[in-house]
Amino acid sequence: MWNSFPLPPFTPLYLVFFFLLHHLICTVSVESSSPYTSIDQILLNCGSFGNSTALDGRTWIGDANSKFLPLEQSLNNHASLTLIADRQSPTAAQVPFATARISLSTFTYDFPVTAGQKFIRLYFYPASYSDFDRSKALFSVRAGPFTLLSNFNASLTADADGDSGDTIFREYCVNIEEDQRLNITFTPSPTVSDSYAFINGIEIVSMPPNLYYTRAEDQGFSFIGQHNLYSIKNSTALETVYRFNVGGRSISPTEDTGMFRGWSQDDKYLKEYNVLFLPFNDTINLSFATVPAYAAPEYVYRTARTLGNDTDINLSYNLTWEFPVDSGFYYFIRLHFCEFQPEIVQPSDRRFRIFIANQTAEKDADVILWSGGNGVPVYKDYAVPIFTKERDKKVNLYIAIGAEPRRWMTSYQDAIMNGIEIFKISDSSNGNLAGPNPDPILVTPPTIEPTKQSTNSKNSRTTIFVAAGGVTGLIMASILGFLIFRTGKKEKNSSCSTDWTTWRGPFSLSTTKSTKTCRSSLWVALSRPIYYAAESQIQDIQDGEESQGLRPY
Repeated sequence: MWNSFPLPPFTPLYLVFFFLLHHLICTVSVESSSPYTSIDQILLNCGSFGNSTALDGRTWIGDANSKFLPLEQSLNNHASLTLIADRQSPTAAQVPFATARISLSTFTYDFPVTAGQKFIRLYFYPASYSDFDRSKALFSVRAGPFTLLSNFNASLTADADGDSGDTIFREYCVNIEEDQRLNITFTPSPTVSDSYAFINGIEIVSMPPNLYYTRAEDQGFSFIGQHNLYSIKNSTALETVYRFNVGGRSISPTEDTGMFRGWSQDDKYLKEYNVLFLPFNDTINLSFATVPAYAAPEYVYRTARTLGNDTDINLSYNLTWEFPVDSGFYYFIRLHFCEFQPEIVQPSDRRFRIFIANQTAEKDADVILWSGGNGVPVYKDYAVPIFTKERDKKVNLYIAIGAEPRRWMTSYQDAIMNGIEIFKISDSSNGNLAGPNPDPILVTPPTIEPTKQSTNSKNSRTTIFVAAGGVTGLIMASILGFLIFRTGKKEKNSSCSTDWTTWRGPFSLSTTKSTKTCRSSLWVALSRPIYYAAESQIQDIQDGEESQGLRPY
């Protein structure tokens, strides 16, 4: 079954119906055999004894009293400790976040693994552990020659989104040469007193050769804004920044193709859109003739986002994703595609454009031309430099798809996207992947209550203020009466007329009423500046509201 549902705004029942149907259809059973079987698969529950089973059914090995017990590099006899979190967040799973290995000194895990490319996954739960204050967790992490984290402030990172109970997950890709062991080293910051390093869980999983790394015989892939090609060499490390199943539900690690990758929903990273189209096809037989079946789960290639069915609307906007990333790095981007709608069968049926970092990545994207047919998954790789003169910690990386504007070039002026993966590339000069810590959240200081005064003091001050106010009011009334009296003598006939006045106020935008006025020229002179000032302020507010109106994207 295939379909494409337009979702016009402000239709709650329609939205509920669509999402229930869409997620029900996409939730199919996982095949018993995955397209890939990992050679190395290590799940280490740090700070724990024995084996533990996680919620997804996988077994984690406790590092205490095991062959994975870390090597200590203590300067002052500070051995690492196995501790339990003082408080367990409801969002933190027991395994591997309940226990941690903590140390005031450097410690190293040594993993005997086969040669080849590996995933390294690190799990952190920045809680307080016994006498270790969570704010003192400041450390660096290295894997062989690569710096994964530097002066990493775990609690600051968790608090950045306002939830101190958040867990932290990091995924990296490294290559291990023949006769080489994988060492992961944790080092507390030497510049901060009583700083410590900790880790809750470590996962090591093999990946197929050249899944993300460039084959030696390949020239490389598109380098955005450059004339040369780019390649991911074995001497490079990658950090997974984002991985999305575009237009579909999240995909858990156990639903992956054997590498236990997690695929998230992309909804919150969409910049803006007016009508949402989410085509899906749960019955088509996918043919992995162009890319291997383990490239991404079938779910990714059965769901998608498109611009819609209205050509005029499609030509008026680009479907855009906005991803915050660390500045000062090169990024590797993989876009997944699969044409599964029955009307798209030949080259040029749906030709569109792809934009990355506000630059044209593909002027004539054609999935059928790339893959060879309908129902054939394919992916395209790109590299892009993200550097800013302002040295901002974070910048937004934009990825967008737009319709082909030349009507004679395509049968359907539309665009499609199935999946997105974004990786940070290690610095070629020093192997660094570490980004900066987020800025601390500013806490508003509590309001200080004014000091209560004694009753006598308060009463005496009140008496003084009342007396002073009375004298001042009497003087002003006398002056005003004198002026009115003088004016009345000079102008026997005061101005009496019927005026039509338009009032503009915060509650009535335009109310016209007739008023008959008989006022002295002095009163008119005194009130005119006050009225004009108020009218001017109201007009400024209205002008500001008009200037802030939403513009079409």
